[in-house]
Amino acid sequence: MANSGFTVTSGLALGVDGAAHQGALQASSGGTIAVMATGIDKIYPKQHRLLAEQIVDSGGCLVTEFQPGTEPLAQHFPQRNRIISGLSLGVLVVEAAVKSGSLITARTALEQNREVFAIPGSIHNAQSKGCHLLIKQGATLVEQAADIVTELAGALAGLRENLHPESIMLTPAFDFDEDQRLLLDIIGFDPVDLDTLSRASRWPAEKLSQTLVRLELCHAIDNNNGYYQRLV
Repeated sequence: MANSGFTVTSGLALGVDGAAHQGALQASSGGTIAVMATGIDKIYPKQHRLLAEQIVDSGGCLVTEFQPGTEPLAQHFPQRNRIISGLSLGVLVVEAAVKSGSLITARTALEQNREVFAIPGSIHNAQSKGCHLLIKQGATLVEQAADIVTELAGALAGLRENLHPESIMLTPAFDFDEDQRLLLDIIGFDPVDLDTLSRASRWPAEKLSQTLVRLELCHAIDNNNGYYQRLV
C-alpha cells in the first residue's frame, strides 16, 4: 500500500501494527502515522521506541490526544482507535477475535463513513472469526493490496474534486518512473476507461491499479467516474 503512495496509519502496538509501520518505512514512497494511547513522551510498548523514532525521522508522525505523562491504561486503547479510523480512507482488519479492539476500530470506521476491509482466514482460527463476521456484514474481502487500491480509487477521485483549484499542485517536472511514463503515454489527454488501459498495457490488474493511483496522487491524471485523463 505504501508503494502505491498511501500513508499507513496504525497504533504502534506489537504484531500487525508494528509490521504495518515497518512495511511503510521500507517502501519507496508513502509514509506512516502512529496513533498512541499514551502521552507523547510514553512510547508503548517500550520495544517500539526505535520504531517511533524511525517514523518521525522518515517524515511520518506520532499522534495522541492524551496529556504528556499519560500511562498506557486499558481504556485508552479503544478510545485511540477512533482516531486511527478517522485519519483513514479505509480500515483493513488483518486478524480479529469476535470481541477485540480491531472490531471497535471497524465499527468507528463505519460510523465515520470509511471503507472497511477484512482478510479471511481458517474457520478454525479464533483470530479470523472477527474478520469473517465483518465480511458477512458487508466488509470488502481482501486477498491482495490491489483489492484495496481498486476500491479506494473512487474515493481518491472524490477527494480531489473537493479540493480548491489553487490547492492542486500539478507536477510536470515530476520524476516519473518507466511504468508511469508508459502509462501516461497510453492514457493521453482524451478520457479512456480501465478496460481499454488494461488491453493497451497488457499489465496485471494489480500493477495497473497501483500505477494509476500513483499518478492520481501526484495529480498527473484525473479519474472521472472510471474514465482516466492525462493532466500533465
